[in-house]
Amino acid sequence: METECRIHTLVADVALFAEGQVLLVRYCDMAKYDNESGWFLPDDELEYLEHPERAGTRILKEQLGLLALKPRLDHIESFKGNSGAWHMSFHNKLDLDRMPRLKRSNAVAEAEWFDLRKLPVRNEVAHHGWALHVLETMAKGQT
Repeated sequence: METECRIHTLVADVALFAEGQVLLVRYCDMAKYDNESGWFLPDDELEYLEHPERAGTRILKEQLGLLALKPRLDHIESFKGNSGAWHMSFHNKLDLDRMPRLKRSNAVAEAEWFDLRKLPVRNEVAHHGWALHVLETMAKGQT
C-alpha cells in the first residue's frame, strides 16, 4: 500500500546540456516548489518505487516533451530541509549534440538555454542558487 512519507523527500533533476548551454526552467505552481520563483534544473519528486534515472526520463518527457532521452545519474545529495524532512536529490545529467525542440507542459512557465559561461546570478536561481551548485559540482567531477 502506497503512503505519503513526511520524513523523507526524494527528488530527481536533470542537467540537460547542448552546444555549450544548459537548460533551466521556471515553474508556474511556485507553492509546489517552496514558493521559489527562480530558475531550476527540470525536477520533480520521485514516484513510488521509481528509479532516479527513470524519473529523469519522465521529467524530460512530461515537462519538456522530450522523448526517448535517457539521462544518467551523476551524483546524489542529501540534506535536511526547512520543513524538517530529510531530502535526497538525485542529480541526472545528459549531454546532447544539438538543442532539441522543446514542448513545455502547462507546469513550466519558462524554459531557457543558458550559456555555461553566462549563467544567471545566484539570486535569480531558486533555493539560493541550488541549480548553480549542482552544475558546479558536475563540472568539477565530484560524484
